[in-house]
Amino acid sequence: MQALIDVILPVFLVVGFGYVLVWRKFLNDLAIDGIMKFAQQVAVPCLLFNALAHIDLNTGFDPALLFSFYTGAGTCFALGLIGARYVFNRSWEDSVAIGFCALFSNSVLLGLAITERAYGTDALAGNYAIIAMHSPFCYGLGITVMEVVRAREAGTAMTRLPATVLKAMFSNVLIVAITLGFLFNISGLSVPGVAQGALDMMVRTALPTALFALGGILYRYRPEGDLRVILFVCALSLLLHPLITFSLSNGLGVPDAGMRSAVLTSAMAPGVNVYIFASMYGRAQRVAASTVLIATALSIFSAWFWLSVLP
Repeated sequence: MQALIDVILPVFLVVGFGYVLVWRKFLNDLAIDGIMKFAQQVAVPCLLFNALAHIDLNTGFDPALLFSFYTGAGTCFALGLIGARYVFNRSWEDSVAIGFCALFSNSVLLGLAITERAYGTDALAGNYAIIAMHSPFCYGLGITVMEVVRAREAGTAMTRLPATVLKAMFSNVLIVAITLGFLFNISGLSVPGVAQGALDMMVRTALPTALFALGGILYRYRPEGDLRVILFVCALSLLLHPLITFSLSNGLGVPDAGMRSAVLTSAMAPGVNVYIFASMYGRAQRVAASTVLIATALSIFSAWFWLSVLP
């Protein structure tokens, strides 16, 4: 109960504050979109760049940790795709978008925030390692499978597939920030003191601003679409993914700090990016939006459960 009060509820109160202010029309959609654009395209990229420019690559990037997390994510993607196609009779393109909902955890806005509140800023190396791989892995997998499906259905050649995937990935500002952070880290470059001070100020705005904007955006996502599909994706994201991650982490001997980061991140709801991915292709948008809303509410309980289980 103490974890719920001290760790989880403050995070969701910030989300709820954004939700209520939009609901009561104190802020409109245009204002929330501006706040989220600042968070996603400025503040959060600054956070990721700063973290990866300074992270200890030898200790943060534990192959067993990454294998545990991304095996769970990939398994949920495959099961989401297959279940949507063969159990719920969705089209192949809809099925890829639904599989993506089960693949993409909210690793930054929820996973990072809850892990930081639970274990402190010194326990986030595993989170940043996961985040560094998250967008490249998830978008790379989702876009590749979607383009293969579309090419097969249209009967066109797939020679342009690598270029399509790379263009889509590197037009994402988060991936650019992650890449630059790695380059600074590997090269030993450092940000000048004055610029680092400004960067630190920007970093401190990232999580609260993004959480607040997330609440505002969730207000417009009404629970619509096929409820059975939504609950299926919620079960994959909130139950199966952390269970696989926890089991593999235990079996592979991932240190406690890394296990906490991996399991808590895997227990988070799908992020808003699943709706962005669905909108890119015009597929399963209502399912994606409703899944984000419902799973975000349910992740209060998944986070509470794993905080009580983890060492």
